[in-house]
Amino acid sequence: MMTTEIQSLSARINARLESVNYGSTPSTLYEPIRYIMSLGGKRLRPILVLLSYQLFRDDIEEILDQALAVEVFHNFTLMHDDIMDEAPLRRGKATVHEKWDRNTAILSGDVMLVKAYEMLLDAQGDTKTIFQAFNACAAGVCEGQQFDMDFEQTTKVSEDGYLRMIQLKTAVLLGFSLQLGAFMARKEKKTSDALYAMGVDLGIGFQLKDDLLDVYGDQEKFGKQVGGDILANKKTFLLLTALQRASAQQREELEFWMHQTEADPKAKVAAVTALYDQLDIRALTLDKMNEYFGKGLLALQELSVEEQRKRTLKDFIDYLIQREQ
Repeated sequence: MMTTEIQSLSARINARLESVNYGSTPSTLYEPIRYIMSLGGKRLRPILVLLSYQLFRDDIEEILDQALAVEVFHNFTLMHDDIMDEAPLRRGKATVHEKWDRNTAILSGDVMLVKAYEMLLDAQGDTKTIFQAFNACAAGVCEGQQFDMDFEQTTKVSEDGYLRMIQLKTAVLLGFSLQLGAFMARKEKKTSDALYAMGVDLGIGFQLKDDLLDVYGDQEKFGKQVGGDILANKKTFLLLTALQRASAQQREELEFWMHQTEADPKAKVAAVTALYDQLDIRALTLDKMNEYFGKGLLALQELSVEEQRKRTLKDFIDYLIQREQ
Protein backbone atom coordinates (compact mmCIF):
# COMPACT_ATOMS: atom_id res chain seq x y z
CA MET A 1 0.00 0.00 0.00
CA MET A 2 1.22 3.51 -0.85
CA THR A 3 2.22 5.65 2.12
CA THR A 4 0.41 8.92 2.81
CA GLU A 5 3.36 10.92 1.45
CA ILE A 6 3.42 9.01 -1.84
CA GLN A 7 -0.36 9.31 -2.15
CA SER A 8 0.06 13.05 -1.69
CA LEU A 9 2.64 13.18 -4.50
CA SER A 10 0.30 11.17 -6.74
CA ALA A 11 -2.55 13.57 -6.00
CA ARG A 12 -0.38 16.58 -6.86
CA ILE A 13 0.62 14.95 -10.15
CA ASN A 14 -3.00 14.19 -11.07
CA ALA A 15 -4.13 17.71 -10.16
CA ARG A 16 -1.40 19.25 -12.31
CA LEU A 17 -2.19 16.88 -15.20
CA GLU A 18 -5.76 18.18 -15.27
CA SER A 19 -4.47 21.67 -15.99
CA VAL A 20 -2.11 20.76 -18.86
CA ASN A 21 -3.09 22.44 -22.14
CA TYR A 22 -2.42 19.96 -24.94
CA GLY A 23 -4.18 22.11 -27.58
CA SER A 24 -7.76 22.67 -28.70
CA THR A 25 -8.27 22.76 -32.48
CA PRO A 26 -9.02 20.45 -34.17
CA SER A 27 -10.72 18.77 -31.22
CA THR A 28 -10.43 15.38 -32.94
CA LEU A 29 -6.65 15.66 -32.54
CA TYR A 30 -6.52 16.82 -28.93
CA GLU A 31 -9.51 15.11 -27.34
CA PRO A 32 -7.91 11.63 -27.65
CA ILE A 33 -4.90 12.96 -25.69
CA ARG A 34 -7.09 14.28 -22.89
CA TYR A 35 -8.95 10.98 -22.96
CA ILE A 36 -5.94 8.68 -22.53
CA MET A 37 -4.42 10.96 -19.90
CA SER A 38 -7.70 10.79 -17.95
CA LEU A 39 -7.68 6.99 -17.72
CA GLY A 40 -5.47 7.05 -14.65
CA GLY A 41 -2.61 4.70 -13.89
CA LYS A 42 -0.02 4.38 -11.17
CA ARG A 43 1.83 7.60 -12.19
CA LEU A 44 4.91 5.60 -11.28
CA ARG A 45 7.32 7.49 -13.52
CA PRO A 46 6.55 11.09 -12.47
CA ILE A 47 6.54 9.94 -8.84
CA LEU A 48 10.05 8.59 -9.35
CA VAL A 49 11.17 11.93 -10.84
CA LEU A 50 9.89 13.78 -7.77
CA LEU A 51 11.31 11.24 -5.31
CA SER A 52 14.72 11.43 -6.97
CA TYR A 53 14.69 15.23 -6.82
CA GLN A 54 13.55 15.09 -3.18
CA LEU A 55 16.70 13.17 -2.31
CA PHE A 56 18.49 16.50 -2.71
CA ARG A 57 15.98 19.38 -2.73
CA ASP A 58 12.50 20.16 -1.41
CA ASP A 59 11.04 22.59 -3.98
CA ILE A 60 9.32 19.89 -6.08
CA GLU A 61 6.66 22.32 -7.32
CA GLU A 62 9.41 23.79 -9.53
CA ILE A 63 9.84 20.53 -11.48
CA LEU A 64 6.27 19.20 -11.71
CA ASP A 65 5.94 19.97 -15.43
CA GLN A 66 9.09 18.03 -16.23
CA ALA A 67 7.87 15.08 -14.15
CA LEU A 68 4.62 15.22 -16.14
CA ALA A 69 6.60 15.20 -19.40
CA VAL A 70 7.71 11.66 -18.57
CA GLU A 71 4.09 10.62 -17.97
CA VAL A 72 2.95 12.18 -21.25
CA PHE A 73 5.72 10.35 -23.08
CA HIS A 74 4.79 7.08 -21.36
CA ASN A 75 1.15 7.44 -22.42
CA PHE A 76 2.25 8.26 -25.97
CA THR A 77 4.04 4.90 -26.07
CA LEU A 78 0.92 3.18 -24.71
CA MET A 79 -1.28 4.78 -27.37
CA HIS A 80 0.98 3.52 -30.17
CA ASP A 81 1.55 0.13 -28.50
CA ASP A 82 -2.22 -0.39 -28.36
CA ILE A 83 -2.41 0.16 -32.12
CA MET A 84 0.37 -2.37 -32.77
CA ASP A 85 -1.15 -4.89 -30.37
CA GLU A 86 -4.68 -4.25 -31.71
CA ALA A 87 -5.71 -3.95 -28.07
CA PRO A 88 -9.40 -3.14 -27.51
CA LEU A 89 -9.06 -1.95 -23.90
CA ARG A 90 -6.72 0.21 -21.86
CA ARG A 91 -7.39 0.29 -18.10
CA GLY A 92 -10.85 -1.12 -18.71
CA LYS A 93 -11.84 1.54 -21.26
CA ALA A 94 -11.81 1.57 -25.06
CA THR A 95 -8.37 2.27 -26.52
CA VAL A 96 -7.96 5.45 -28.56
CA HIS A 97 -7.81 3.66 -31.92
CA GLU A 98 -11.05 1.84 -31.04
CA LYS A 99 -12.87 4.93 -29.73
CA TRP A 100 -11.72 7.07 -32.69
CA ASP A 101 -9.61 5.31 -35.38
CA ARG A 102 -6.03 4.19 -36.06
CA ASN A 103 -4.95 7.31 -37.96
CA THR A 104 -6.23 9.60 -35.22
CA ALA A 105 -4.41 7.53 -32.58
CA ILE A 106 -1.16 7.73 -34.56
CA LEU A 107 -1.41 11.49 -35.03
CA SER A 108 -2.53 12.24 -31.47
CA GLY A 109 0.35 10.11 -30.19
CA ASP A 110 2.78 12.10 -32.31
CA VAL A 111 1.50 15.33 -30.73
CA MET A 112 1.99 13.80 -27.27
CA LEU A 113 5.65 13.18 -28.07
CA VAL A 114 6.03 16.80 -29.17
CA LYS A 115 4.29 17.94 -25.96
CA ALA A 116 6.69 15.88 -23.84
CA TYR A 117 9.64 17.69 -25.43
CA GLU A 118 7.94 21.05 -24.90
CA MET A 119 7.40 20.27 -21.19
CA LEU A 120 11.10 19.45 -20.79
CA LEU A 121 12.27 22.73 -22.36
CA ASP A 122 12.28 24.69 -19.10
CA ALA A 123 13.96 21.96 -17.05
CA GLN A 124 16.42 23.09 -14.40
CA GLY A 125 20.01 22.07 -15.02
CA ASP A 126 21.87 21.21 -18.23
CA THR A 127 19.07 20.92 -20.82
CA LYS A 128 21.41 19.54 -23.49
CA THR A 129 22.35 16.64 -21.21
CA ILE A 130 18.68 16.13 -20.30
CA PHE A 131 17.58 15.97 -23.95
CA GLN A 132 20.44 13.65 -24.89
CA ALA A 133 19.43 11.26 -22.09
CA PHE A 134 15.75 11.53 -23.03
CA ASN A 135 16.50 10.80 -26.68
CA ALA A 136 18.55 7.73 -25.75
CA CYS A 137 15.73 6.56 -23.49
CA ALA A 138 13.05 7.11 -26.17
CA ALA A 139 15.08 5.22 -28.78
CA GLY A 140 15.57 2.39 -26.28
CA VAL A 141 11.83 2.11 -25.67
CA CYS A 142 11.28 1.79 -29.43
CA GLU A 143 14.00 -0.85 -29.67
CA GLY A 144 12.38 -2.80 -26.85
CA GLN A 145 8.98 -2.68 -28.54
CA GLN A 146 10.53 -3.96 -31.77
CA PHE A 147 12.24 -6.82 -29.92
CA ASP A 148 8.90 -7.66 -28.30
CA MET A 149 7.20 -7.80 -31.71
CA ASP A 150 10.08 -9.83 -33.14
CA PHE A 151 9.66 -12.36 -30.30
CA GLU A 152 6.10 -13.02 -31.49
CA GLN A 153 7.50 -14.37 -34.75
CA THR A 154 10.20 -16.65 -33.34
CA THR A 155 10.08 -19.84 -31.31
CA LYS A 156 13.48 -19.35 -29.69
CA VAL A 157 13.86 -16.57 -27.14
CA SER A 158 16.51 -16.80 -24.42
CA GLU A 159 16.10 -15.59 -20.85
CA ASP A 160 18.85 -13.03 -21.47
CA GLY A 161 17.07 -11.87 -24.62
CA TYR A 162 13.83 -11.43 -22.71
CA LEU A 163 15.50 -9.50 -19.88
CA ARG A 164 17.18 -7.25 -22.43
CA MET A 165 13.82 -6.61 -24.11
CA ILE A 166 12.07 -5.58 -20.88
CA GLN A 167 15.07 -3.49 -19.90
CA LEU A 168 14.57 -1.46 -23.07
CA LYS A 169 10.78 -1.49 -23.33
CA THR A 170 10.01 -0.80 -19.66
CA ALA A 171 13.03 -0.26 -17.45
CA VAL A 172 15.01 2.46 -19.24
CA LEU A 173 12.12 4.91 -18.74
CA LEU A 174 12.17 4.24 -14.99
CA GLY A 175 15.93 4.77 -15.13
CA PHE A 176 15.49 8.08 -16.94
CA SER A 177 12.83 9.15 -14.41
CA LEU A 178 15.26 8.83 -11.49
CA GLN A 179 18.07 10.29 -13.59
CA LEU A 180 15.95 13.31 -14.53
CA GLY A 181 15.38 14.16 -10.88
CA ALA A 182 19.13 14.17 -10.32
CA PHE A 183 19.74 16.26 -13.45
CA MET A 184 17.28 18.91 -12.27
CA ALA A 185 18.80 18.91 -8.78
CA ARG A 186 22.08 19.65 -10.61
CA LYS A 187 23.86 16.62 -9.21
CA GLU A 188 27.13 15.31 -10.60
CA LYS A 189 27.27 12.61 -13.31
CA LYS A 190 28.28 9.90 -10.84
CA THR A 191 25.05 10.42 -8.91
CA SER A 192 22.75 10.68 -11.96
CA ASP A 193 24.35 7.54 -13.44
CA ALA A 194 23.83 5.64 -10.18
CA LEU A 195 20.17 6.66 -10.05
CA TYR A 196 19.68 5.66 -13.70
CA ALA A 197 21.13 2.20 -13.02
CA MET A 198 18.93 1.90 -9.92
CA GLY A 199 15.85 2.75 -11.97
CA VAL A 200 16.70 0.17 -14.63
CA ASP A 201 17.03 -2.56 -12.00
CA LEU A 202 13.74 -1.49 -10.42
CA GLY A 203 12.10 -1.45 -13.85
CA ILE A 204 13.14 -5.02 -14.61
CA GLY A 205 11.86 -6.10 -11.21
CA PHE A 206 8.62 -4.20 -11.87
CA GLN A 207 8.02 -6.00 -15.19
CA LEU A 208 8.81 -9.41 -13.69
CA LYS A 209 6.25 -8.63 -11.00
CA ASP A 210 3.74 -7.81 -13.75
CA ASP A 211 4.49 -11.14 -15.44
CA LEU A 212 3.89 -12.90 -12.12
CA LEU A 213 0.66 -11.06 -11.33
CA ASP A 214 -0.68 -11.89 -14.79
CA VAL A 215 -0.70 -15.56 -13.82
CA TYR A 216 -0.94 -15.58 -10.04
CA GLY A 217 -2.61 -12.24 -9.26
CA ASP A 218 -6.00 -11.72 -7.65
CA GLN A 219 -8.44 -10.91 -10.47
CA GLU A 220 -10.22 -8.17 -8.48
CA LYS A 221 -7.01 -6.50 -7.30
CA PHE A 222 -5.02 -6.95 -10.53
CA GLY A 223 -7.53 -4.96 -12.54
CA LYS A 224 -7.23 -6.95 -15.75
CA GLN A 225 -7.71 -10.51 -16.92
CA VAL A 226 -5.51 -12.95 -15.04
CA GLY A 227 -3.94 -15.36 -17.52
CA GLY A 228 -3.94 -12.88 -20.39
CA ASP A 229 -0.27 -13.58 -21.17
CA ILE A 230 -0.98 -17.31 -21.27
CA LEU A 231 -3.90 -16.84 -23.66
CA ALA A 232 -1.76 -14.60 -25.90
CA ASN A 233 1.21 -17.03 -25.75
CA LYS A 234 3.41 -14.13 -24.67
CA LYS A 235 7.00 -15.16 -24.15
CA THR A 236 7.27 -13.97 -20.56
CA PHE A 237 9.92 -14.95 -18.05
CA LEU A 238 7.50 -17.57 -16.71
CA LEU A 239 6.93 -19.29 -20.06
CA LEU A 240 10.58 -19.15 -21.11
CA THR A 241 11.72 -20.60 -17.77
CA ALA A 242 9.08 -23.33 -17.98
CA LEU A 243 10.16 -24.32 -21.49
CA GLN A 244 13.78 -24.42 -20.33
CA ARG A 245 13.09 -26.58 -17.25
CA ALA A 246 10.35 -28.83 -18.65
CA SER A 247 10.77 -32.53 -19.23
CA ALA A 248 10.06 -33.78 -22.74
CA GLN A 249 6.50 -34.64 -21.73
CA GLN A 250 5.90 -31.31 -19.98
CA ARG A 251 7.34 -29.39 -22.93
CA GLU A 252 5.08 -31.30 -25.30
CA GLU A 253 2.07 -30.38 -23.15
CA LEU A 254 3.11 -26.73 -22.97
CA GLU A 255 3.54 -26.55 -26.73
CA PHE A 256 0.19 -28.28 -27.21
CA TRP A 257 -1.57 -25.52 -25.25
CA MET A 258 0.46 -22.79 -26.98
CA HIS A 259 -0.92 -23.99 -30.33
CA GLN A 260 -4.54 -24.19 -29.14
CA THR A 261 -6.26 -21.17 -30.66
CA GLU A 262 -9.81 -22.44 -30.16
CA ALA A 263 -9.38 -23.86 -26.65
CA ASP A 264 -11.60 -22.83 -23.76
CA PRO A 265 -9.70 -19.91 -22.17
CA LYS A 266 -10.23 -21.09 -18.59
CA ALA A 267 -9.03 -24.58 -19.47
CA LYS A 268 -5.90 -23.26 -21.18
CA VAL A 269 -4.99 -20.94 -18.30
CA ALA A 270 -5.60 -23.70 -15.74
CA ALA A 271 -3.53 -26.26 -17.67
CA VAL A 272 -0.54 -23.98 -18.23
CA THR A 273 -0.66 -22.68 -14.64
CA ALA A 274 -0.66 -26.30 -13.41
CA LEU A 275 2.50 -26.93 -15.43
CA TYR A 276 4.07 -23.80 -13.97
CA ASP A 277 3.22 -25.12 -10.50
CA GLN A 278 4.88 -28.47 -11.27
CA LEU A 279 8.03 -26.64 -12.39
CA ASP A 280 8.10 -24.20 -9.43
CA ILE A 281 7.95 -21.26 -11.83
CA ARG A 282 6.32 -18.92 -9.31
CA ALA A 283 9.23 -19.24 -6.87
CA LEU A 284 11.82 -18.92 -9.64
CA THR A 285 10.18 -15.76 -10.94
CA LEU A 286 10.02 -14.32 -7.43
CA ASP A 287 13.73 -15.05 -7.00
CA LYS A 288 14.61 -13.27 -10.25
CA MET A 289 12.31 -10.35 -9.42
CA ASN A 290 13.81 -9.98 -5.94
CA GLU A 291 17.30 -10.14 -7.42
CA TYR A 292 16.62 -6.96 -9.41
CA PHE A 293 14.69 -5.19 -6.68
CA GLY A 294 17.54 -6.10 -4.34
CA LYS A 295 20.04 -4.44 -6.66
CA GLY A 296 17.91 -1.30 -6.67
CA LEU A 297 17.64 -1.23 -2.88
CA LEU A 298 21.38 -1.79 -2.51
CA ALA A 299 22.09 1.11 -4.88
CA LEU A 300 19.81 3.34 -2.78
CA GLN A 301 21.57 2.22 0.38
CA GLU A 302 24.96 3.11 -1.13
CA LEU A 303 23.85 6.53 -2.36
CA SER A 304 25.62 9.37 -0.52
CA VAL A 305 22.46 11.01 0.80
CA GLU A 306 21.27 11.33 4.39
CA GLU A 307 19.04 8.41 5.39
CA GLN A 308 16.00 10.54 6.21
CA ARG A 309 15.86 11.78 2.61
CA LYS A 310 15.92 8.20 1.29
CA ARG A 311 12.93 7.08 3.34
CA THR A 312 10.09 7.95 0.93
CA LEU A 313 11.88 6.43 -2.08
CA LYS A 314 12.57 3.30 -0.02
CA ASP A 315 8.86 3.15 0.92
CA PHE A 316 7.92 3.44 -2.75
CA ILE A 317 10.25 0.61 -3.75
CA ASP A 318 8.68 -1.53 -1.01
CA TYR A 319 5.27 -0.70 -2.46
CA LEU A 320 6.43 -1.83 -5.94
CA ILE A 321 7.66 -5.11 -4.49
CA GLN A 322 4.48 -5.80 -2.50
CA ARG A 323 1.88 -4.43 -4.93
CA GLU A 324 -1.00 -6.62 -6.05
CA GLN A 325 -2.05 -4.64 -9.12
